[in-house]
Amino acid sequence: MEQDEIWDAETAQRYDTPGVGMFAPEVVTPTVDRLAALADGGAALEFAVGTGRVAVPLAGRGVPVTGIELSLPMVGQLRTKADEATVPVVVGDMATTAAPGEYTLVYLVFNTISNLLTQAEQVECFRNAARHLGPGGRFVVELWVPELRKLPPGQAATVWHSETGYIGLDTYDVLRQHVVSHHFHFGDSREAQLYRSPHRYIWPAELDLMAQLAGFELESRHADWAGAEFTADSRDHVSVYRIPPKP
Repeated sequence: MEQDEIWDAETAQRYDTPGVGMFAPEVVTPTVDRLAALADGGAALEFAVGTGRVAVPLAGRGVPVTGIELSLPMVGQLRTKADEATVPVVVGDMATTAAPGEYTLVYLVFNTISNLLTQAEQVECFRNAARHLGPGGRFVVELWVPELRKLPPGQAATVWHSETGYIGLDTYDVLRQHVVSHHFHFGDSREAQLYRSPHRYIWPAELDLMAQLAGFELESRHADWAGAEFTADSRDHVSVYRIPPKP
């Protein structure tokens, strides 16, 4: 599936879940708190800004935020919350598109870099972030840790979440480092609704090498936005990369 097929008008209309899931205050608030601190009084650029889940509250905190977004329907949904003056958006992909202005922070959240399906595109995403930053500027990546320890030989899928009315599972192609996330929503009937999204998974060490190729250094890595310690058992990480300041 192409990205414009995934992030279409239907997806944009049902993407927001106010107050719950990734829109829950306990998820959004620590994210915005950390990003506001990392912006350090400067402007921020969000890659794949989507419907503004993070950009809108971050702008509400007084941080000037610009977005880059490939999907016009997602931008349309964002515009129901914030106008162009509040959160300007440049339409394009996060690996190559340039946004006007100067930034102290570029960030992408909720595994978005994995939507780029080749290593080359992911490397270009880092380089694009670097082009928008000066010395001392930061690039923040929120990403999941591939759960291949749960994938025994001969098995191609893992169930990563199960609750009443929902099952989430991933199918892996370990040769290409590809994974397709399958989201099944169902009720009491025999019918279920399926939503799928393809990704290229990235190991933290591989991500660090991509950063080096673009001129970044790893400044910090935590298991969440609140700063929990990153360990071998962490399922996610928030990695902060920085272009070295001038001597």
